[in-house]
Amino acid sequence: MARWLPRSTDLTRFCQKLNRVKTLEDDMMETSFNRCLSTIDLTLLGIGGMVGSGLYVLTGTVAKEIAGPAVIISFIIAGFASLLAALCYAEFGARVPKTGSAYMFTYVSVGEIWAFLIGWNVLLEYMIGGAAVARAWSGYLDSIFNHKIKNFTETHVGAWQVPFLAHYPDFLAAAILLVATAFISFGAKVSSWLNHVFSAISMGVILFILIMGFVLAQPKNWSTQEGGFAPYGLSGIMAGTATCFYAFVGFDVIAASSEEARNPQRAVPRAIAFSLGLATGAYILVSVVLTLMVPWHTLDPDSALADAFYRRGYAWAGFLVAAGSICAMNTVLLSNLFSLPRIVYAMAEDGLFFQVFSRVHPRTQVPVIGIMVFGLLMALLALIFDLEALVQFLSIGTLLAYTFVAASIIVLRFQQHKGDAPAPVASGQPNPEPHEGPSGGELKEYESFSDKLQLVDRDKSKEQREPGQLKAAFEPYLEFLSDFYPGEVVTVAVVTLMVSAICLCSILVFGNTHLHLPTWSYSLLLVLFSLGFLLSLLLIWAHEQQHSTQTFQIPLVPLSPALSIILNIYLMLKLSYMTWLRFAVWLLLGLLVYFGYGIWHSKENLREPRPQRVSARYVVFPGGSLEERVQAVQPSSQPAAGLPDTNNDDCKR
Repeated sequence: MARWLPRSTDLTRFCQKLNRVKTLEDDMMETSFNRCLSTIDLTLLGIGGMVGSGLYVLTGTVAKEIAGPAVIISFIIAGFASLLAALCYAEFGARVPKTGSAYMFTYVSVGEIWAFLIGWNVLLEYMIGGAAVARAWSGYLDSIFNHKIKNFTETHVGAWQVPFLAHYPDFLAAAILLVATAFISFGAKVSSWLNHVFSAISMGVILFILIMGFVLAQPKNWSTQEGGFAPYGLSGIMAGTATCFYAFVGFDVIAASSEEARNPQRAVPRAIAFSLGLATGAYILVSVVLTLMVPWHTLDPDSALADAFYRRGYAWAGFLVAAGSICAMNTVLLSNLFSLPRIVYAMAEDGLFFQVFSRVHPRTQVPVIGIMVFGLLMALLALIFDLEALVQFLSIGTLLAYTFVAASIIVLRFQQHKGDAPAPVASGQPNPEPHEGPSGGELKEYESFSDKLQLVDRDKSKEQREPGQLKAAFEPYLEFLSDFYPGEVVTVAVVTLMVSAICLCSILVFGNTHLHLPTWSYSLLLVLFSLGFLLSLLLIWAHEQQHSTQTFQIPLVPLSPALSIILNIYLMLKLSYMTWLRFAVWLLLGLLVYFGYGIWHSKENLREPRPQRVSARYVVFPGGSLEERVQAVQPSSQPAAGLPDTNNDDCKR
């Protein structure tokens, strides 16, 4: 029985395979894509991904049903929470200017299987997101024509009453996805130009809404007679924040496009900052004018802005709002179709997904096979599936990606640079003389032994510690941690921090409702897990981290990523159990793909040295001198293979 159990060495090697990280090229600017996107191009891509139909629908829904006019505060808090995740993406995008977004960032810092699962979830997230937006686009256009398209389809094609399928096939949604797929396949420059057109129209409509809205604003709509500014209190504001948070999930298209940026080290952080700032400002200001134009409790959640203008006597403005909404949806469609094939390309290029998707068209310099295949799959989803039940899946995939990227920032910041070594002397510079000081300054002689001791102590105090090593100030108190490899303690502390965050958020979300904990145990568990979280954070902070002036770095590490981690986990636990069940099924499918294909075809697997059985012979010559001869012996099926042969001609006297 015992012989069938795996040996400990085999288990260790297997775990090392699962957690191996990607080896980056020396020249990360080298690519088969066309580096043609500027900071403005990336900024507009980010705005297009964030300012979609949510601006025209989400603001009214949250204002009427969740937060009232305090939806403004909800958007401010949600924008700040999104900023924490966006800054993590900005640092990675500048530091690793490769396509793949969260998948790539996890692969270079955490490990292969985690990167694959992140990429696998992001893949479905983009597919469902693009199909859902296409159906919303179709429904919005159909409502302008009094649902004639829907009625015609149900009459001539028929209606379905099948679980998980739509009530009728949405040919218009599928058609717009196919048209967008065709444009995306023409290249990054064409996609960017098309996004510029739709973004310009959308921003023009938003500017019109703001100007007209402030002209028509009535401050009495925030008065106590209409319910006040925050009719649902703090709980309503926080519930609105959780909903508004998903309005900002589109900025990762910038990170996914970093391999096509001309100067990603500068363009990616700036584009993320500009796009997130503009999107947050748009959501806040539109919420202000919407709740000032009409009383919040009278808003129409389905078409709040158009209805608000209609009720104030400007029915013609509703057509402009409809045009802006359709253009905004087009930019979100382009954003999804632009990002998805590039993430699939990154996975295929690394060998974790089917190799056919890593082919880049020589003329357009885009992964055209991935664009076509996943564009068709997205169109099929929009055509026949009921996406309302799957839309929450978008949230869990996004939040999981944010969590791993934040953890990856901490791990990577406290790792040594790949090329770290004792500082070598440049080949073109002469070596310093032995009596020259450590800084190459003036010469000084040390005559006495005490002088030399003072020099050693001074040099030791000025010693530059490597990233991942314990800070000198904490060494007297945490001396037992000095024996670990640099970064090893930080990695364990990050895992502990995430486990503590999961437990803490579970108590906060389920402690009083599902677990029915008594007050004393609820408080005790909160204190214990909070202490675990804070102690892990302090332990990470007690180590040296990388400091670079070459690329953008997120401030206040590890505090900023840790706040992002705990916020994302809290929002994930607020999702329904059916979302988690579907998520688990999708993860199992991903694991089948990884263990059936990815782990064997991974390029990192091909880089690993193959173990070779080598034995050696050492022959001693007694003739006054010692000579050594080493001969490799190939494994043989004979029992005596590898044993020294005394009759061999190598034994000479």
